[in-house]
Amino acid sequence: MVAPFETVPCLRSSLVASSSAQMYHVSVQPLATTVLTYIRKHALLKAGDRVGAAVSGGADSVALLRLLLDLRSEIGIVLSIVHFNHQLRGAASDADAQFVADLAQHHKLEMHSESGDTTTHAAQKHLSIETAARELRYQFFRSLLSEARLNRIATAHTLDDQAETVLLKMTRGAGTRGLAGIYPELSIPDAKNRATIIRPLLATRRKDLEIYLKSLDQPWREDASNRDLRHARNRVRHGILPRLERFLNPAVREALAETAEIARAEEAYWQCEASRVLPKLWAQQSGTLKSAALLALPLALQRRIVRAACESLGLRLEFHHVEEILLLAISPAAKSTELPGGWVISLKKHDLYLQRRALAVLSDYEYPLPVPGSTSVPEINSRFEAVLVPGNRLAGYNPEHLLNRARLSKELRVRNWRPGDRFWPAHTKAPRKIKELLPGRDVTISERQLWPVVVDGSEVVWVRGLPTPAELQPQDGDEVTMIQEAPLE
Repeated sequence: MVAPFETVPCLRSSLVASSSAQMYHVSVQPLATTVLTYIRKHALLKAGDRVGAAVSGGADSVALLRLLLDLRSEIGIVLSIVHFNHQLRGAASDADAQFVADLAQHHKLEMHSESGDTTTHAAQKHLSIETAARELRYQFFRSLLSEARLNRIATAHTLDDQAETVLLKMTRGAGTRGLAGIYPELSIPDAKNRATIIRPLLATRRKDLEIYLKSLDQPWREDASNRDLRHARNRVRHGILPRLERFLNPAVREALAETAEIARAEEAYWQCEASRVLPKLWAQQSGTLKSAALLALPLALQRRIVRAACESLGLRLEFHHVEEILLLAISPAAKSTELPGGWVISLKKHDLYLQRRALAVLSDYEYPLPVPGSTSVPEINSRFEAVLVPGNRLAGYNPEHLLNRARLSKELRVRNWRPGDRFWPAHTKAPRKIKELLPGRDVTISERQLWPVVVDGSEVVWVRGLPTPAELQPQDGDEVTMIQEAPLE
């Protein structure tokens, strides 16, 4: 989940406009030297910084720690370790925490640690496990930075992570904001002393970090969940990218990371340009956008202005929504168009007016969900994914949240519940109307009105927060469809 404060200052745009050949050229220099070059290029660290290395125990984060240990005297930083235990793998998670604590003791470093129940957090917030884990981890990071105990936290995102992120964004549909991928630096607005989260290894391959650790005889911990193909990123990491390397481009990871470099520079420029133009066209208090002045701009800037105006009101748009608004601006016949979340934009006297309708008239929504595949639901700011899981890989998953693939069509549909919809959650005596199952949940009226369900034909087969019907749950050996929900980024 990209945090809303992940932005690039305008003055940084020149820093990322470098030649890809220079950035990704295989160097004969020691790895610490190439990492130092990247740190200096992006001005990530300076003398006196209090830096927490985020160490999970895996190869990437352990290598980050060892590299910062090598560089701390030259840069002049005060180094410590940060560790968050997500409590996802029982004794293995506790062993990871102990491993990191032993590293801190061995290198005589202060350690900042915390743990959280990721599974419970995911259920309460209706998040995927991956999104919930990241949310809890970054909450901890922000608390350390906001308290001024640290002014930098370094995470071990690598060039491989960057390539995976760009590919995932590309396949889900993204403009330059999405293709910009992972930023070298992430600002924390409410933190003191301009605290940031930094990614010093974004130009470094994961395989080079493992070679580096082996040269030091430095062990690390392996997380079995990193090879679980139920997660989209793991399917990209272990299946799609290796095939692209083999059959299309041996340097595809570098090429995707270069795309992110280019997109970040483009994004920084257009953010500056949109910030300069927006106040001349947009009156946020009245929700008015000057249509004639908007259409006089280049198309790229038109799209930016429309998106920025809506985001200033907390409304996130997909590409087709932006295009519908621009079509409205040039079409004398059209009068208004519906937007997510009960918003409507109207053309009146050559200006566009953005207003939110009363909760009672919030629009229904319905989107196809291919199996396997995903779909975005902007009305509730969610993305749904239907993942196929072999029956021999179900250990550790609650069958109440899985569906027998053989009982389903190749395409499901995601929509909000409708009057008359019935559902039979496991361990209940009989089907009930969904409107009877929702009361008592700590949600607003509008959230309840837009509560998502997945249907196969006319049958409701999944309801957010409720167990799968017993008759749809898989048995041993069955292939499984797993429905996952995560926030739109």
